Amino acid sequence: MEEQKNNPLHGKTLERILVELVDYYGWEHLGYKININSFNNNPSINSSLKFLRKTPWARQKVEDLYIHTFYKNK
Repeated sequence: MEEQKNNPLHGKTLERILVELVDYYGWEHLGYKININSFNNNPSINSSLKFLRKTPWARQKVEDLYIHTFYKNK
């Protein structure tokens, strides 16, 4: 438990992370920042989650962007 103390993703689901990023950036800008089809072509939370759960490199990019966006100054 101690190792999770400073992890900004602790307790956050992938869905919550994605929703917060979409709320902050919008689909168009999010698709620009992370160029994946599920963000650029007919985007939806469900299709994006399905892709991100199967694709570790894309999930990592989303998690990194989340940390950079919401925790860079903390």
